Amino acid sequence: MVQGYIDPNFPNPMGPHDARIVIYGYTPSLTLAALAIALFLVASILHLWLIVRHRTWYFIPLLVGTVLEVVGYIFRLLSSQQDPYSIPWFVVQYFCIVVAPVFYGAAIYTVVSVLIRIYGEEHAPLPPKLILGVFISFDVVATTIQIAGAALVGVAYSGQKDPTAPSHILLAGLALQVFSFALFLFILAWTLLRSRRSQMSVSRVFLTTLIVATLALYLRTCFRLADGAQGLMKSLSTHEVYFGCLEFAPVVVAVGLLAYGHPGRYLTATTSKHADTISADGGEGIALGALE
Repeated sequence: MVQGYIDPNFPNPMGPHDARIVIYGYTPSLTLAALAIALFLVASILHLWLIVRHRTWYFIPLLVGTVLEVVGYIFRLLSSQQDPYSIPWFVVQYFCIVVAPVFYGAAIYTVVSVLIRIYGEEHAPLPPKLILGVFISFDVVATTIQIAGAALVGVAYSGQKDPTAPSHILLAGLALQVFSFALFLFILAWTLLRSRRSQMSVSRVFLTTLIVATLALYLRTCFRLADGAQGLMKSLSTHEVYFGCLEFAPVVVAVGLLAYGHPGRYLTATTSKHADTISADGGEGIALGALE
């Protein structure tokens, strides 16, 4: 018999798509879900406006990520108010919230590729196109493994079977994502350190927001790995406060910073090492040209 959380305030409908327990480990908070929907909806509108205004089409993946967040938290809201035992709702919210950062990563990889072209490829350990191909592939594979593992966990709980094997699949996907992100951080650090030798300079405001946003996303990825490594129905997975502080909050910070430091506003290059910013129009031309 699989042990787990049962909400005394929510009688289990015992429908064909309901698990015997609440797979979340708790009943999701209405407040957190509603706040997340509002914030990510605003972020989606803001990023859409910035992308169109600055014609930074390569930043569209970030917009896709914010839309996925909205959908994911809608299903958490439904779980909190209607049926926390629903397996499809759990899987959909998990899919959306886990996949969204993959799109944030793709946007960041693209921006770093632009930075490398601005500074000069000799200042980076890998060519820009290879960085995009390698790390997007890592993210796709890692996320696919995670989704498969999460779905199998749901099936196991539904059938009152041991979820250990599928949880190991989920953990493998998380470990791969943490490894690939750590490798990317190394490449980013290498590039920024070597860029001091370049004749070109990029806005310090932009670089600061990019670095902090990237570290926030990495914190979120490490939390997911720690959660998976601790095991199902343990403290990290059964207390929503950890989810709120280490999944929701870091992603909100990252999305907000990437709006403030939108590449259309700040991604500019100059031969002056003392220049902090140039006009957004100038930055657009360099950024878009670097992608061609």
